[in-house]
Amino acid sequence: MASMESMGERPEKRPGGPGPDSGSGSGAGSGSGEEAAAAARRALGRYGEDLAVRRLTESGMRILDRNWRCRDGEIDIVAAEGDALVVCEVKTRRAGPYEHPMAAVRAGKAERLRLLAGRWLERHGGPPPGGVRIDLVGVIVPDRGAPSVEHAKGVA
Repeated sequence: MASMESMGERPEKRPGGPGPDSGSGSGAGSGSGEEAAAAARRALGRYGEDLAVRRLTESGMRILDRNWRCRDGEIDIVAAEGDALVVCEVKTRRAGPYEHPMAAVRAGKAERLRLLAGRWLERHGGPPPGGVRIDLVGVIVPDRGAPSVEHAKGVA
């Protein structure tokens, strides 16, 4: 099959991004350092959420929803423990001089989680007999070794 150049057409290059012959070969997300950093943050967050789901299910919880969104925001994990509904916020950090993930949920975020829990309940039949609890799962990923996963119940 003939290439676009051999047919008299030049592939279009995007300003500031890699062109077809830039040699990056990595595809989506390789246009800039900012895009790469954003992709790395999303991957780290997804990894932390996967670890949180594993921890929660190992402790006997049943996962009902992940990354549930509405106009007011997103709930990372919705789970059930017995007859209680558990809304889980997951905070993941790389090891280093950053704020500990368990310190990342302040009053404003707690209020948002309560609002989101209410929105989830509106769409899923109302509160369960065991009530609603908001938990936090903090994940620290070191450069080497196993990640640390902490689960705090009833933080908000």
